[in-house]
Amino acid sequence: MSAPKGPEATPNELMVVAAARALEGRRVCFVGVGLPNIAVNLAKRTIAPQMELVYEAGVFGASPARLPLSIGDPTIVTGSTATVSMHDLFGLYLQGGRIDVGFLGGAQIDRFGNLNTTVIGDYAAPKTRLPGSGGACEIAINAKEIMVIMRQSKRSFVERLDFRTSPGHLDGAAHAERVRHDEGWLSAGPTVVVTDLAVYGFDADGEMTLRTLHPGATLDAVRESIGWKIRIPTGDVPTTPPPSAEELRLIREELDPTGAYV
Repeated sequence: MSAPKGPEATPNELMVVAAARALEGRRVCFVGVGLPNIAVNLAKRTIAPQMELVYEAGVFGASPARLPLSIGDPTIVTGSTATVSMHDLFGLYLQGGRIDVGFLGGAQIDRFGNLNTTVIGDYAAPKTRLPGSGGACEIAINAKEIMVIMRQSKRSFVERLDFRTSPGHLDGAAHAERVRHDEGWLSAGPTVVVTDLAVYGFDADGEMTLRTLHPGATLDAVRESIGWKIRIPTGDVPTTPPPSAEELRLIREELDPTGAYV
């Protein structure tokens, strides 16, 4: 999508817009809580109006009248195609191979797209106890592809996770392929990671690779905020297309007028 240059956007707004645009062409999306929530709802209003939103509380084909505060917010049933039990949603829809993309966040991510949402520090005596997996591990295993949105820092982009909650490409593409085959996982793993600095993809080794830099971001800022030596393509790195005025209006006036997300 080529968008006209609009009003100046913040790094968090650039991240949300870039994440929403990554959903172009996707049909059924399993929505995680937090930042994935606003990105997916923006995509529904712009680049992917045909997309069916799935929430783990048991809602398929949601068209929320406003941005849901959580997966248990009653607004997620607005205009929905179906409301079912969580058991049926996970068993019949997710494990049944009916989810095109799962959009997740996390507290930590490593070079192969594995995610931690469980603890920071030692599991037996953690510095911080996080919300845990919820449905994220099952989404990571069973959605056909995974996209990730999270803010970028050395605390979150780490050489080694404190706990592997949701598998990405495990220890590399070859390892992940063997496990997917042996365990019957449906997912091809993570394909896109969007942060407040850049957009990343994954190479043939299953390792994260810089794809585009957001306007105003620099390669030095990227390198300084990642706990490993990030793979950067040769030549000039493309710039992420800036948000349009309409995309920013939707974020600021309709989806997040209080700034709770951005």
